[in-house]
Amino acid sequence: MESVEKLPEVINEVAIVDPSPMALAQNFLKAGGDLASLEKMMDLQDRFEQNEAKKSFFVAMANAQKKMPVIYEGRKNTQTRSNYAAYKDIVRGAKPIYTEFGLSVSFYEEDSQKDDYIKLCADVYHEKGFSKTYKISLPIDDKGPKGTPVKTKIHGVKSAVSYGRGMLLGSIFNIPTNNDVDDDGNGAGVMVEYLSVDQAIDINDKLKEANGNVDMFLKNFKCESVETIPLSQYGRALNLLKAKAGK
Repeated sequence: MESVEKLPEVINEVAIVDPSPMALAQNFLKAGGDLASLEKMMDLQDRFEQNEAKKSFFVAMANAQKKMPVIYEGRKNTQTRSNYAAYKDIVRGAKPIYTEFGLSVSFYEEDSQKDDYIKLCADVYHEKGFSKTYKISLPIDDKGPKGTPVKTKIHGVKSAVSYGRGMLLGSIFNIPTNNDVDDDGNGAGVMVEYLSVDQAIDINDKLKEANGNVDMFLKNFKCESVETIPLSQYGRALNLLKAKAGK
């Protein structure tokens, strides 16, 4: 039996190039480039990256706003006899959506130029590096409708900060409340109560479990999203999903 000559193993060596800006700059200078040209190139690159980050930010904002739910104003202010949406209700509905698109929100305060006011700020960051700041000034919420103190100053500040965060977040992402949504004249003047955030999440989860068609499901209620299903139809929605899952 003839022996087969074993060929030598050939290993191709691949040079690993350091892509960092510093390494690229050093290579450019070694190749004969001058410092002035290098600075112009780096400035152009920096502006290009900033512009791309800015575009990514606004695309993310637009996509997040498309998916924002309708928030129900289910909290009652006994002092003003009005309904409002609490900050925790707004952030619970909005945060899963804006973080999905690489956005984050950071709140902080600045010195207010007016006595008994707070200035609340929110920095909205995108994962690509661009950010935008939003601001609002609010009175410290320690007085009732008649101007008499009803809370301590500390509690008034805490209340104003919480309310201001909700206002800012709603404004930043253009989040509608049930009072912003037109009911097409059906029961005009009557406030329609919609699903809570938890109920909407429950319906969405059950839809996924049942592999249901969202658009077909929403046609049963003549709604554009799960969040705008009236609370009175919650039981019916669960029954439909239960029947779907049982098939």
